[in-house]
Parts: sequence; structure tokens; C-alpha cells
Amino acid sequence: MKSYFGLIVLFILPVLISCGQSSDPKQNSMSDAEIQESLIKINQDMNKRESSQIDLYVKKEKLHVIKTGTGLRHEIYEKGTGKQAMPGMSAKLKFSVSLLDGTLCYSSDSSGLESFIIDHDQVESGLHEGIKLLHEGDKAKFILPSHLAHGLIGDKDKIPRRSPIVYDIELIQLTQ
Repeated sequence: MKSYFGLIVLFILPVLISCGQSSDPKQNSMSDAEIQESLIKINQDMNKRESSQIDLYVKKEKLHVIKTGTGLRHEIYEKGTGKQAMPGMSAKLKFSVSLLDGTLCYSSDSSGLESFIIDHDQVESGLHEGIKLLHEGDKAKFILPSHLAHGLIGDKDKIPRRSPIVYDIELIQLTQ
């Protein structure tokens, strides 16, 4: 008797389950356009939340930042007298990188001065953008939203995924 019941369940259950479903898979799932629209909305919401976190940090620290079109916030708190940073120049700088909660991630005090070629080397895009706003000798704070820093995955070491970062920089030297 049990074996007949098992056979009935084995054959009838799939039929019953499929009765409530459409044979058209498009009816049961979102279209590619709907998925894309949904992902864009989620990303916009996350960016708004992140921007609010940055704004709270700026307010708490009493910074007087300027916000660029990309979302980079910067404040030059000590003016230098040297030449303007330009693409292709080599920039040497003292720096510290921290999270919005104040956690220090990296510092030139422990790793030495950083050097890179502006708009060419593999550093955060927000750092390339910010450096071009400086002159030799300037000291500045850059607050990079995650999309200008380490993005969705972080740096897989000290900077978590989707984390805005704060650069405190002194532009020591520019060379051609």
C-alpha cells in the first residue's frame, strides 16, 4: 500500500505543482530591463545613504569642504606656494587614510612617502582627481566616496567594501 502511495505522489505532485505555473518563463521572472532598473535604484539608494554618512562626518569634523560633480569632497587647509599639479606629473606625498569612524588604515608614517604619476598610476580615482586641485606644499583633506575609492569590494585588507575613505595629504613634491 505504501508503495502505491509513493508512486501516486511521485507522478501526481509534479502535475499539481505545474498547474499553478505558467509555461511562459517570462511571466515568472523579471525582464532584463526590470532587473537593471531595480539594480540602478538599489545603487542610487546606497549612494544617497553613503553621501549622508559623509555629510555627517563633515559636519562632525567641522570641515569646510567643496564637493565636486563626482562626489569628492575636499578642503585645502594649508596653502603651499609651489606649482600646480597636472596630469603626467609625478606626485610625492605624505598621507594618512582612514575610515569615517576614524580607524587609521594606512599612513606614510609607517609605509613611507607615496609617489605616483597623476592620471596614470594605479591609485584611487578620487586621489587622482583630488591631487589635480593642489599645489606643491598644500595640505588637504579628501573624502572619497566608495565609488572613487575601493568600490564594492574594498581593498581586501584594511578597507571594507563600499567604504568612503578620508585622505589627509601633504603634497611634498611635483616633478615632470
